[in-house]
Amino acid sequence: MLPALSQRLLPALQLTRMALVFTAISNSLCTYLLALRHNTPEDTSLLLHIHPRDIILITMISIGLYGFGMSLNDIIDRRRDRQLAAHRPLPSGRIALHTAYFICISLALLALVASAIYSHLSRSDFPWMSLALTIWTGFLIAFYDLAGKYLVATGLLTLGLIRFFHAVIPAPNLPLLWHPLLLLTHVTVLSAIAYGWEQKRPALTRLHWFAVIGGVGVIDILSVTIAGLQADVQVHLSVLWPKPALALPLAAALAFALLAWHIRRRGPSPREAGQALMLTGLLWLIVYDSAFVAGYVGPLYGMALLGLLPVSYVAVQLMRWWSKLILLSQQPTFQRQRRDTQSGPPGPLHLR
Repeated sequence: MLPALSQRLLPALQLTRMALVFTAISNSLCTYLLALRHNTPEDTSLLLHIHPRDIILITMISIGLYGFGMSLNDIIDRRRDRQLAAHRPLPSGRIALHTAYFICISLALLALVASAIYSHLSRSDFPWMSLALTIWTGFLIAFYDLAGKYLVATGLLTLGLIRFFHAVIPAPNLPLLWHPLLLLTHVTVLSAIAYGWEQKRPALTRLHWFAVIGGVGVIDILSVTIAGLQADVQVHLSVLWPKPALALPLAAALAFALLAWHIRRRGPSPREAGQALMLTGLLWLIVYDSAFVAGYVGPLYGMALLGLLPVSYVAVQLMRWWSKLILLSQQPTFQRQRRDTQSGPPGPLHLR
């Protein structure tokens, strides 16, 4: 039963990297809660305005976009992975190419349909902007998988932009940009550092670093400027102005910087340190989300969102454990080669 289930479910989960999809769900739910708090009177309970339907649709959008990007990446890299990562579902043959295409397209359609329904039911002043942002985010994902990841600085910035635009899908008109901007900065810088530690090719040069840091700075400034130049300038500036609640996300950023230093110092090698940093940094996105929600919405809501962190961590560990278990359950069998009376003694054992 276990091998039969693993042959169908495990390759699909590995293809789509679903163990880390909770980081994307957390980003979207954070924006949703921030928007609700911003549009709800302070003396009104937020629970009265949270619709389970919205939570489900936002979760479906995140699952669709995340799974689409990961499966498309493996489809494009399947020939290269035969030499560098033969254990992955496609090069190992544990999942057929036509099945991978079906999963990829289905997840893209899931994101589009869910965002279309969410936009239709939205009470926003820009009801169809969520659908437009979903399409734009899907385009950025496809660009990164097809070309961006080979362009070093451009690819690193694209990764940050994907997180930025994905995070604002539930509330396109939310003036509180500090949340998506922190996600953009964190993912871009994190990816650049991990890229350098893992010594990927082409090598990360000083010019690339200037492009990455400069690009993040330009995007941050343009985003705040555009938000401040909207119709009601005073309202937008009052929201954009840093508040004490912003201290929690900034403290989380400082804590991650110390954690990154610890990972590099204790890592057995730069490559392994880079891999550990990337995984930890992606999980840390949930910490940022919960910090924003705790500061701007309420501590209880922040704690509830932080609950996705152990869920995601356990999912990652479970996927690793499951993969090892399946390998152990598929031990090779041996068959002794028949003796050929005309060729002397029996030959070596052969794997069947």
